[in-house]
Amino acid sequence: MFSLNPARSAVLQALADTFVPALAEGIPAGSAGLNLEKLQDAIREQPEGAQKEFCQLLDLLEKPLLGLTWFGPLKPFRKLDATQREQLLQSWASSNLPQLRKGFHALRKLCTLLYYGGSMAELPAAWGHLGYPGPDDRPVDTPKPIHTLQPDADTTYECDVLVIGSGAGGGVVAGELAEAGYDVLVIEKGPYCHGCDFTQREVDMLGTLYDAKGTLATQDGSIGILAGSCLGGGTTVNWAGAFRTPDYVLQEWAREHQASHFTTLEFKESINAVARTIGVNTNYARHNGQNQALWDGSTKLGQEVKLIPRNEKGLSDSDEHFRSLGYSSLGDAHGIKQGTLNTYLLTAFEHGARILADTKVDRVTIASGRATGAEAVHRTADGREVRISVRAKRVVVAGGAIQTPALLLRSGLKHPHLGQHLHLHPTVIVAGRYPQAMNSWHGPSMSVVNDTYTMLHGTNFGAKLETPPTHPGLLSMVLPWRSGKQHQEMMRDADHLGSFIVLTRDREGGRVSIDKNGAPLIDYVLSDFDRANMLEGVRAAAQIHAAAGAHTIYLPHGTLPTLQVENGQITNPALLDQLPHLSWKPNQFGLYSAHQMSTCRMGGDAATHPLKLNGETVEVQNLFVADGSAFPACSGVNPMLTIMALAHFTAQGLKASRAVEKQAVTV
Repeated sequence: MFSLNPARSAVLQALADTFVPALAEGIPAGSAGLNLEKLQDAIREQPEGAQKEFCQLLDLLEKPLLGLTWFGPLKPFRKLDATQREQLLQSWASSNLPQLRKGFHALRKLCTLLYYGGSMAELPAAWGHLGYPGPDDRPVDTPKPIHTLQPDADTTYECDVLVIGSGAGGGVVAGELAEAGYDVLVIEKGPYCHGCDFTQREVDMLGTLYDAKGTLATQDGSIGILAGSCLGGGTTVNWAGAFRTPDYVLQEWAREHQASHFTTLEFKESINAVARTIGVNTNYARHNGQNQALWDGSTKLGQEVKLIPRNEKGLSDSDEHFRSLGYSSLGDAHGIKQGTLNTYLLTAFEHGARILADTKVDRVTIASGRATGAEAVHRTADGREVRISVRAKRVVVAGGAIQTPALLLRSGLKHPHLGQHLHLHPTVIVAGRYPQAMNSWHGPSMSVVNDTYTMLHGTNFGAKLETPPTHPGLLSMVLPWRSGKQHQEMMRDADHLGSFIVLTRDREGGRVSIDKNGAPLIDYVLSDFDRANMLEGVRAAAQIHAAAGAHTIYLPHGTLPTLQVENGQITNPALLDQLPHLSWKPNQFGLYSAHQMSTCRMGGDAATHPLKLNGETVEVQNLFVADGSAFPACSGVNPMLTIMALAHFTAQGLKASRAVEKQAVTV
């Protein structure tokens, strides 16, 4: 397991001071905001191989041979002067060696996230110079409405249905089946948070609510992956966008994967049912600065824009509620967002379901080709680990498209397509600097969408243009770093930045496998086809920024191509034409994913689809999957509502099968 020693701690502090130098107006250097304990915890969440790599990286930085990596002096990093340290990092960032680019970005992301995304109680100058106020004071706390199990010794449970995961898939299945009279046990890897537990401080909440403490990534480090890991799963941290699956996608799934149920009235009713339950609506009063810019710029260019339906209830027109919407990706302290935490899981609990948080499932137990339960480890409030055994008649796995295939592989399933076809909706950021304050960390993170580019060149593939949360920690990771001064100046403009995301519906896929310890390993390389579509979206996003009034536009590449705008017109458009000719190798640009899908896809051909159309695995009876991994291909939109609808549809099938079983017993 990774551990810090004095030498490694010292080199990390020197790195932090290089990434964030103390330049002006009392802004403290990076080491002042480097929480080494949180950094160590984040590295320990990585697979064993990645932990060893990080140790080797830090140890290399302490050796004179370091100079060979950048043709500089043969000195350890800490013995270089400030200019040389920066030159070394710049060399690694543009290196032809993938390992050096990977090392640069791993160090850069950790140092800047911990500095800008920390609570900053001890560093008020840093936030003040960004114009970032941080979250409001938390509302008055209320008792937790769900009482979770708290075993303090090895325990065995029995149930009708074991649901592994509590997000968009697991939460819906649990609520539907518990309400129908099933004895349901829900196991969730992450914690149960409610109300004031959601501090909405970036580093704290990324570490509490997200898988791998917010540092989940592909093996080459080129794609940062955000996946919820708490009670409510992705619905607790989702940006509250509730998109219906496009008809052309449902038709594609039905046609190409022999999955005709996606185009039936029954599946449509499942979509309608979950939309009603989670309060999907467009009844919000105003947009934040960057959403308004997306609306205004698109409209000026004659492109259609739409309001994004959101799953919120009890929203007032108060400034307090408006500001709080910008923090919903860090947990909703006001209870406005209607994820499974406030809907289906509450229903499940009220109908007798037992819920066990802070519990990692090691494997599903299988006997004679049938699922019989699971073996798990629960972490108690005082940090001890106790063994959990579950005996169940049926098991529903809903851990998400990264953890679900990993669990099934650990459990002995061997379908050749299990873990394959990973879709990520790869996403880049196009930022614009505006003359007016944007304060894009307040208001709905996403309320406007431009779908002009979703079906490019006669295909079902393209890109959506939306907006992301823009809190300083995540912003510091996505803005290219060319030097400490350049990056700090961009961050000091944070309150005037508006950002659009280019979310690509990817045709090609990646893979999830497991290491010798059963931890998931993620491999994904952006294909030429998907990159071309992404770059069309980047061009469009830049043009919309210009039309909306931005005077400077930052393109998403490590070389930081920058567009200048006068009177709504880009004055150096040749840069856009040159974009496809830049090198787009891993870690030469920032790529992110908040949507993971299709690693345990359902379809009519058992040879190429690990799931039957009813959600049951083709290898093991009574073992079902109900999450985004079951998608035949990616949804092309935020997948939350589609996952919930598919889980609802699967739950109706489980209810119907019990009715048939009872009838058979009666006969």
